[in-house]
Amino acid sequence: MLTQIRGLHHVTAMASGARANNAFYTDTLGLRRVKKTVNFDAPDVYHLYYGDQIGTPGTVMTYFPFPDAARGRRGAGEVSLTSFSVPEGSLDAWQARLDARGVQNLSRDTAFGAARLLVDGPDGERLALVETPGDDRAPWTGGGVAADIAIRGFRGVEMLLRDKAATVELLTFMGYRETAAEGAVTRYAVAGGNPADAVDIRLDPAAHRAASGAGSVHHIAFAVENRDAQAEVAQRLAESGWQTTPQIDRDYFFAIYFRSPGGVLFEIATNEPGFDRDEDRAHLGEALKLPRQHEHLREKLERSLEPLDGA
Repeated sequence: MLTQIRGLHHVTAMASGARANNAFYTDTLGLRRVKKTVNFDAPDVYHLYYGDQIGTPGTVMTYFPFPDAARGRRGAGEVSLTSFSVPEGSLDAWQARLDARGVQNLSRDTAFGAARLLVDGPDGERLALVETPGDDRAPWTGGGVAADIAIRGFRGVEMLLRDKAATVELLTFMGYRETAAEGAVTRYAVAGGNPADAVDIRLDPAAHRAASGAGSVHHIAFAVENRDAQAEVAQRLAESGWQTTPQIDRDYFFAIYFRSPGGVLFEIATNEPGFDRDEDRAHLGEALKLPRQHEHLREKLERSLEPLDGA
């Protein structure tokens, strides 16, 4: 069993428009845009990162906004829900705020003893705000959301799968343990990590396969402290039959990737060096930051990339 995993690092999804995506996460949800860069593999597309003040691992939602991308189809083999932690008693205020801004498909329920507000993001991505007692992470309040209701970071993710046995075996190897079950949903959590420690599996053998597109989660990243810990994880995964990519420098963390049995792309990302490695913390996410290999495209990209309000 691995002991290096520290909960979620980030969740990366796809969008159909950069401006609408940026407005929703920074204005409506009040997160901080901590980095404005580009997709390493498709530099004509932004990679936008939203989180707390410094983009602490376990708080960061990221997006690839492919202009005019077709909307994905929900189904099996994907992350079907991304949950954010908010303070107890804050859902009435959040519901009023989101309703006033025309956010779609608001509904309330309770899961694993916690009240939550379910919402759709601008591309139909399913999100939840979950009242979480004892989450003492400092919120970002520069987006205009008061500290007493502001998002603290992730609570966790939910995967929709047709068969969960092999994925449960993998999560167990990664240090996760079953902690609760409600109907078709089983919760797994890792001990000793950050507060974004929950991975839920919703089992539906009859679910059709998901089709990737705008609003789909591209991958989920699990946090490790550093490159040495990441290398240990890669070696142990390989010994168990899981082939990962080499360590890839993503400027703000190092990453390895592999496909989980249920179809969800997993990443192991380092907590170092962080999003302030090339920007002062007071100005994170303001300037367009390019990977070295794409710096020669700066003039072209600054002309062609969709302007972001408040950039």
